Amino acid sequence: MDQRRENILDAAKKSFALFGYKGTTVDQIAKIASVGKGTLYLYFETKEDLLNEIVKSLIAEMRKLADASISKGGTIMEKLHSATYSILVYRKEHELLLKLSQEVAQFGTPAAQHALREIEEGVIGYIKQHLEIAVANGTIKPCDPEITAFVLVRMYLVLLVDWERKHPPLTNEQISDLIQLYMMDGIAL
Repeated sequence: MDQRRENILDAAKKSFALFGYKGTTVDQIAKIASVGKGTLYLYFETKEDLLNEIVKSLIAEMRKLADASISKGGTIMEKLHSATYSILVYRKEHELLLKLSQEVAQFGTPAAQHALREIEEGVIGYIKQHLEIAVANGTIKPCDPEITAFVLVRMYLVLLVDWERKHPPLTNEQISDLIQLYMMDGIAL
Protein backbone atom coordinates (compact mmCIF):
# COMPACT_ATOMS: atom_id res chain seq x y z
CA MET A 1 0.00 0.00 0.00
CA ASP A 2 1.17 3.54 -0.74
CA GLN A 3 2.96 4.97 2.33
CA ARG A 4 1.23 8.37 2.08
CA ARG A 5 -2.16 6.70 1.92
CA GLU A 6 -1.24 4.61 4.96
CA ASN A 7 -0.08 7.74 6.84
CA ILE A 8 -3.37 9.48 6.03
CA LEU A 9 -5.37 6.50 7.31
CA ASP A 10 -3.29 6.35 10.50
CA ALA A 11 -3.74 10.08 11.03
CA ALA A 12 -7.49 9.80 10.49
CA LYS A 13 -7.71 6.92 13.00
CA LYS A 14 -5.88 9.01 15.60
CA SER A 15 -7.97 12.10 14.99
CA PHE A 16 -11.29 10.24 14.95
CA ALA A 17 -10.31 8.42 18.16
CA LEU A 18 -9.41 11.70 19.88
CA PHE A 19 -12.04 14.09 18.56
CA GLY A 20 -14.71 11.85 17.07
CA TYR A 21 -15.91 11.97 13.51
CA LYS A 22 -17.81 15.21 13.99
CA GLY A 23 -14.90 16.95 15.74
CA THR A 24 -12.31 15.95 13.15
CA THR A 25 -11.52 18.13 10.17
CA VAL A 26 -9.74 17.23 6.96
CA ASP A 27 -7.18 19.92 7.85
CA GLN A 28 -6.41 18.13 11.14
CA ILE A 29 -5.96 14.81 9.38
CA ALA A 30 -3.67 16.35 6.76
CA LYS A 31 -1.60 18.05 9.47
CA ILE A 32 -1.23 14.86 11.53
CA ALA A 33 -0.31 12.92 8.35
CA SER A 34 2.20 15.63 7.34
CA VAL A 35 0.62 16.04 3.93
CA GLY A 36 -1.18 18.87 2.22
CA LYS A 37 -4.94 18.92 2.13
CA GLY A 38 -4.79 18.49 -1.64
CA THR A 39 -2.70 15.34 -1.26
CA LEU A 40 -5.27 13.93 1.13
CA TYR A 41 -7.99 14.55 -1.46
CA LEU A 42 -5.97 12.62 -4.06
CA TYR A 43 -6.52 9.52 -1.95
CA PHE A 44 -9.92 10.15 -0.36
CA GLU A 45 -12.71 12.33 -1.71
CA THR A 46 -14.35 12.92 1.67
CA LYS A 47 -13.83 12.51 5.39
CA GLU A 48 -16.54 9.85 5.28
CA ASP A 49 -14.54 7.88 2.68
CA LEU A 50 -11.66 7.86 5.16
CA LEU A 51 -13.91 6.55 7.93
CA ASN A 52 -15.35 3.88 5.65
CA GLU A 53 -11.86 2.67 4.72
CA ILE A 54 -10.89 2.54 8.40
CA VAL A 55 -14.04 0.58 9.23
CA LYS A 56 -13.18 -1.97 6.52
CA SER A 57 -9.74 -2.42 8.06
CA LEU A 58 -11.22 -2.80 11.56
CA ILE A 59 -13.62 -5.48 10.30
CA ALA A 60 -10.67 -7.29 8.70
CA GLU A 61 -8.74 -7.09 12.01
CA MET A 62 -11.73 -8.50 13.90
CA ARG A 63 -12.06 -11.35 11.40
CA LYS A 64 -8.37 -12.25 11.87
CA LEU A 65 -8.83 -12.19 15.63
CA ALA A 66 -11.90 -14.40 15.39
CA ASP A 67 -10.19 -16.80 12.97
CA ALA A 68 -7.32 -17.16 15.43
CA SER A 69 -9.81 -17.91 18.22
CA ILE A 70 -11.67 -20.48 16.14
CA SER A 71 -8.51 -22.24 15.03
CA LYS A 72 -7.75 -23.23 18.63
CA GLY A 73 -10.28 -26.04 18.35
CA GLY A 74 -13.07 -27.24 20.55
CA THR A 75 -16.75 -27.84 19.91
CA ILE A 76 -18.68 -25.59 17.56
CA MET A 77 -20.18 -23.87 20.59
CA GLU A 78 -16.75 -23.25 22.13
CA LYS A 79 -15.47 -21.92 18.81
CA LEU A 80 -18.46 -19.60 18.38
CA HIS A 81 -18.05 -18.33 21.92
CA SER A 82 -14.34 -17.76 21.52
CA ALA A 83 -14.76 -15.92 18.21
CA THR A 84 -17.71 -13.79 19.28
CA TYR A 85 -16.23 -12.92 22.66
CA SER A 86 -12.85 -11.93 21.19
CA ILE A 87 -14.47 -9.76 18.51
CA LEU A 88 -16.72 -7.96 20.96
CA VAL A 89 -14.00 -7.40 23.55
CA TYR A 90 -11.93 -5.86 20.76
CA ARG A 91 -14.91 -3.68 19.78
CA LYS A 92 -15.52 -2.69 23.40
CA GLU A 93 -11.91 -1.68 24.05
CA HIS A 94 -10.90 -0.11 20.71
CA GLU A 95 -10.38 3.65 21.14
CA LEU A 96 -11.94 4.66 17.85
CA LEU A 97 -14.98 2.45 18.29
CA LEU A 98 -15.47 3.76 21.82
CA LYS A 99 -15.34 7.33 20.56
CA LEU A 100 -17.78 6.59 17.74
CA SER A 101 -20.17 4.96 20.22
CA GLN A 102 -19.98 8.01 22.48
CA GLU A 103 -20.58 10.30 19.52
CA VAL A 104 -23.63 8.34 18.42
CA ALA A 105 -25.03 8.45 21.96
CA GLN A 106 -24.39 12.20 22.36
CA PHE A 107 -24.97 13.60 18.89
CA GLY A 108 -26.41 10.85 16.70
CA THR A 109 -23.86 11.65 13.99
CA PRO A 110 -25.03 9.78 10.84
CA ALA A 111 -21.51 8.86 9.67
CA ALA A 112 -20.67 7.43 13.09
CA GLN A 113 -23.97 5.53 13.14
CA HIS A 114 -23.20 4.12 9.70
CA ALA A 115 -19.70 3.07 10.79
CA LEU A 116 -20.97 1.23 13.87
CA ARG A 117 -23.72 -0.40 11.82
CA GLU A 118 -21.08 -1.65 9.34
CA ILE A 119 -19.03 -3.06 12.21
CA GLU A 120 -22.05 -4.86 13.65
CA GLU A 121 -23.07 -6.20 10.24
CA GLY A 122 -19.51 -7.46 9.72
CA VAL A 123 -19.57 -9.27 13.06
CA ILE A 124 -23.01 -10.74 12.43
CA GLY A 125 -22.00 -11.78 8.91
CA TYR A 126 -18.93 -13.55 10.24
CA ILE A 127 -20.91 -15.49 12.85
CA LYS A 128 -23.63 -16.23 10.28
CA GLN A 129 -21.06 -17.87 7.97
CA HIS A 130 -19.90 -20.16 10.74
CA LEU A 131 -23.46 -21.02 11.72
CA GLU A 132 -24.28 -21.88 8.09
CA ILE A 133 -21.31 -24.27 8.02
CA ALA A 134 -22.35 -25.82 11.34
CA VAL A 135 -25.93 -26.34 10.12
CA ALA A 136 -24.67 -27.85 6.85
CA ASN A 137 -22.31 -30.16 8.77
CA GLY A 138 -25.09 -31.18 11.14
CA THR A 139 -23.21 -29.98 14.23
CA ILE A 140 -26.08 -27.73 15.29
CA LYS A 141 -29.82 -27.95 14.80
CA PRO A 142 -31.23 -26.35 11.66
CA CYS A 143 -31.86 -22.68 12.32
CA ASP A 144 -31.91 -19.38 10.47
CA PRO A 145 -28.20 -18.49 10.62
CA GLU A 146 -28.76 -14.77 10.15
CA ILE A 147 -31.33 -14.44 12.92
CA THR A 148 -29.31 -16.71 15.19
CA ALA A 149 -26.13 -14.69 14.56
CA PHE A 150 -28.01 -11.45 15.24
CA VAL A 151 -29.45 -12.74 18.53
CA LEU A 152 -26.13 -14.25 19.57
CA VAL A 153 -24.19 -11.03 18.94
CA ARG A 154 -26.84 -8.97 20.72
CA MET A 155 -26.74 -11.27 23.74
CA TYR A 156 -22.98 -10.94 23.93
CA LEU A 157 -23.20 -7.15 23.68
CA VAL A 158 -25.78 -7.05 26.46
CA LEU A 159 -23.69 -9.27 28.74
CA LEU A 160 -20.34 -7.71 27.87
CA VAL A 161 -21.24 -4.03 27.60
CA ASP A 162 -24.71 -3.16 28.84
CA TRP A 163 -24.55 -5.27 32.01
CA GLU A 164 -21.44 -3.37 33.16
CA ARG A 165 -23.27 -0.06 33.25
CA LYS A 166 -24.88 -1.00 36.57
CA HIS A 167 -23.15 -4.21 37.65
CA PRO A 168 -19.66 -5.62 38.06
CA PRO A 169 -18.24 -6.98 34.78
CA LEU A 170 -18.83 -10.62 33.96
CA THR A 171 -15.88 -12.88 33.24
CA ASN A 172 -15.37 -14.69 29.96
CA GLU A 173 -16.40 -17.92 31.69
CA GLN A 174 -19.56 -16.39 33.15
CA ILE A 175 -20.58 -15.03 29.77
CA SER A 176 -19.86 -18.40 28.16
CA ASP A 177 -21.98 -20.17 30.77
CA LEU A 178 -24.86 -17.71 30.36
CA ILE A 179 -24.81 -17.94 26.57
CA GLN A 180 -24.77 -21.72 26.90
CA LEU A 181 -27.69 -21.62 29.32
CA TYR A 182 -29.86 -19.11 27.45
CA MET A 183 -29.11 -19.87 23.85
CA MET A 184 -26.74 -22.64 22.91
CA ASP A 185 -28.65 -25.41 24.63
CA GLY A 186 -31.49 -24.47 22.32
CA ILE A 187 -29.49 -25.11 19.12
CA ALA A 188 -26.91 -27.67 20.24
CA LEU A 189 -27.42 -31.31 19.32
